[in-house]
Amino acid sequence: MKEIKAFVRPNHVNEIIEQLKNNGMKKYKLKNLDCASCAAKIEDGVGKLQEVKFVTVNFATASMTIDTENLEKVKARIKEIEPEVEIEDDNNEKTIVSSSELAENKWTIIKAISGILLLVAGLIFEEEFHNTPFHIAEYLVFVTAYLIVGWKVISTAGKNIIRGKVFDEQFLMTIATLGAFAIDEMPEAVAVMLFYVVGELFQDIAVNRSRKSVKALLEIRPDYANIKINSEIKRVSPNEVHPGQIIVVKPGEKIPLDGNVIEGNSFVDTSALTGESVPRSVKEKETVLAGMINKSGLLTIEVTKEFGESSISKILEMVENATSKKAETEKFITTFAKYYTPVVVFGALLLAVVPPLLISGATFSDWIYRALVVLVISCPCALVISIPLGYFGGIGGASRRGILVKGSNFLDALTQVKTVVFDKTGTLTKGEFKVTEIVTSNGFSKEEISEYAAYAEYNSNHPIAKSILESHKLDIDNSRIGKVEEISGHGVRAIIDKKVVFAGNDKLLHKENIAHDKCEIEGTVVHVVVDREYAGYIVISDSLKEDSVEAIGRLNKKGIKTVMLTGDSKYAAGIFARKLGIKEYYAELLPENKVEHIEKMLNKNSKVAFVGDGINDAPVIARADVGIAMGALGSDAAIETADVVLMTDSPSKVAVAMDVARKTRNIVWQNIIFALGVKAAFIALGIFGIATMWEAVFGDMGVALIAVFNAVRVMRS
Repeated sequence: MKEIKAFVRPNHVNEIIEQLKNNGMKKYKLKNLDCASCAAKIEDGVGKLQEVKFVTVNFATASMTIDTENLEKVKARIKEIEPEVEIEDDNNEKTIVSSSELAENKWTIIKAISGILLLVAGLIFEEEFHNTPFHIAEYLVFVTAYLIVGWKVISTAGKNIIRGKVFDEQFLMTIATLGAFAIDEMPEAVAVMLFYVVGELFQDIAVNRSRKSVKALLEIRPDYANIKINSEIKRVSPNEVHPGQIIVVKPGEKIPLDGNVIEGNSFVDTSALTGESVPRSVKEKETVLAGMINKSGLLTIEVTKEFGESSISKILEMVENATSKKAETEKFITTFAKYYTPVVVFGALLLAVVPPLLISGATFSDWIYRALVVLVISCPCALVISIPLGYFGGIGGASRRGILVKGSNFLDALTQVKTVVFDKTGTLTKGEFKVTEIVTSNGFSKEEISEYAAYAEYNSNHPIAKSILESHKLDIDNSRIGKVEEISGHGVRAIIDKKVVFAGNDKLLHKENIAHDKCEIEGTVVHVVVDREYAGYIVISDSLKEDSVEAIGRLNKKGIKTVMLTGDSKYAAGIFARKLGIKEYYAELLPENKVEHIEKMLNKNSKVAFVGDGINDAPVIARADVGIAMGALGSDAAIETADVVLMTDSPSKVAVAMDVARKTRNIVWQNIIFALGVKAAFIALGIFGIATMWEAVFGDMGVALIAVFNAVRVMRS
C-alpha cells in the first residue's frame, strides 16, 4: 500500500482500496523449487517479460505472485530457467511439501549412503593397489561414486551452461570436482560432491520444516460452515455463505466467518488471531471473528462479511504475501550473489595461473588445488537462503503474537522508527463513551439538555452521538427534526421544534459567539445552545485501555519519542497525556490536520510510525513511514491501508512488533557477518595452502546449515 502514501480524503480511501484489490494479481505454487538462487533467477527472468506487470517469487513458501495476462509465456520462461519447476494453482489443497519431494529425499539418502560406501572402498583400493596393475579398480570405484552422488549437479550445471546461466553453485561444484580429478585428487573430488549433496539435503529439510511451520499457521483456515436454512443444518464451504445468513458453530469447531452472536454463549479460543492464550467469553449481540475456536456452548451466528473479507482470510493473505515486499537487505544479497560468483570464478582462475608463472618453484598442480579450494568455499548459498528465510521467520513469529506485518521491508522500517504517533480515541482509549454528567445553565433542566442533544445528534454515527442517544433512552419523534447541518470539527446545527439548536465543542461556542462560563472541563464535552441561549453541557467520559500506560512506558524506555494526536479538546487531551506519560500532544485536530502534523515530523529525517483505528485515521496511516492499525475493532479502511495490523487492539503490541523486528534484523545480520567472515577466513587459508577441499566443503555447507537454523530460530523465539 506504499504506492498511495499521500494525503487521501477519507471518503476516497475505500474506492482506492477496491481498485488495488481488483488488479490482475494471482498466486501460484512452484513445485520442485528447491533452491533460493533458483527462485531469484525465476523472479528475474519472468520479470523481464513484457507481458508481466509484476512478479515476486517467495522461496520460503515455494510460491509466485504475478500480474500477467499470458501465463503460458510465463510457464515457458520458467521451463527455460528451471526445467524441473512446475506451476500449480494455489487454490488446491496440496501440502507445501509434496510426496515427490519426500521421495526425492529418500533417493538422495540412498545416493549418499552408496557414495559413502564407495568412497571408503576407493580409499582402501588406493591404499592397497595404487602402485600396482590393479589401480584401474581405484579409478572405477571413485568415478562410479562421483557419478552416483554428483550426476544431478553435473547435469544441472551442463543444462544451465547451454541456457547461458553459467555462474551458479552447481557450476562451482562441477568445476571444482572435475579439477580435482584432473590433478589426481579423486577422493577429495568425490568427498566434495558427497558433502555438497548431503549439505543440500539438510538445507532442504531445514527449509521444509520452516514451510511446515507456515503451513501449520495457515491451517487455521476454516474447512466448512454449518448453514441454517429454515430448520435444517447443511455443511457447506465458507465461500458459499453470504452476509445475513445464519450459521451454527458447535463446541470444538472453528468459527468460519465473521458475524454477530444471535443465540447462545460460550468461551472462544482467539490464539490463532491474537496470539493470546486465555479464552474469551462471548454472548448474544457480541461480535465473533472467523478463525476463533468455539470451546464450550453452541453458538448461532448471523454472518456479517463474505469469507474473502473475513478476519481470517485477511490474515492468511497478509502472511502468505508478506515476503513480496522485500527488505533492502534481501534485494542487496540477491544482487550481490549475481555478481559475486563470476568474480570468484575469475579470481580462482587467476589464482591457478598467475602464481606458478611469477613465483619460483611454484607448481600448477599446487595452485590449481588452492584455486579449487577457493571455489568450493565461495558458494553464496548461506546468504541466498538464510536471509529471506530470516525475514519470513520474523513475519511468521510476529503473526503468532497477533501482529500482522505486510512485508519484510516494514519489519526493517520498524527497526528505524524513532517517533511513534498515537491517535487517542479507540487506540489508547477504549472508545466506549458514556454520559457521566449533565450540567445545566440559564434555567434549562437536565432532561431538556439531554433531549435537545439527542435530537440534534440523532442522524450521526459518531460514538459520542450514540452515547448521548443511549443516555436519553426515550424514543425519538423524527417529525420534530428539521434541517440538520454538520459543522466540520465543531459539532452540529439542527432545527428542533422550529428552534435553532447547536450541539458541539467549545470551538463551536466561540465561533457562534455564545456566552458561557467555562471552557476547560475534564472529559469530552458537548455544549448545547437553544436559540442562541447557552443551555448547559453534557460530560462524556472515555477510559484508557488496560495496557496503554504500559505501551507508552515500554516505548519511552526504548528511547522512542511518543506523540498523541486527537480531535478532542486541549484540556481533555492534556489529562489523558499526563496519565499516559506523553509529553507532546496536539488536540482539536481534523483528519487533514493530523496529516499536516505527520508531514512536519517526516521532514525531520526520522522514521515515523502512526497508530490508529478509525476510517478518519486511514490518510494518516497511509502517509506515515509505518502505518499501524488496530485490527480487531478498527475500520476496514485503516486495516487495508496499514503496513502492520495489531489483531488484539492492544497498543502494547507496538513495542512487541519492534522487538520482533529488531530480533529479525539482528539474526539477518548475524548470518551475513558469520557467513562472509567464515568464507573470508577459509579463502585466505585456501590461498596460503592451509585449508584442504575437505575442510572447505565442511566450511561451506556448515555455514549454510548454521545460517538456515539461525534464521528459523526467529519464528520460534
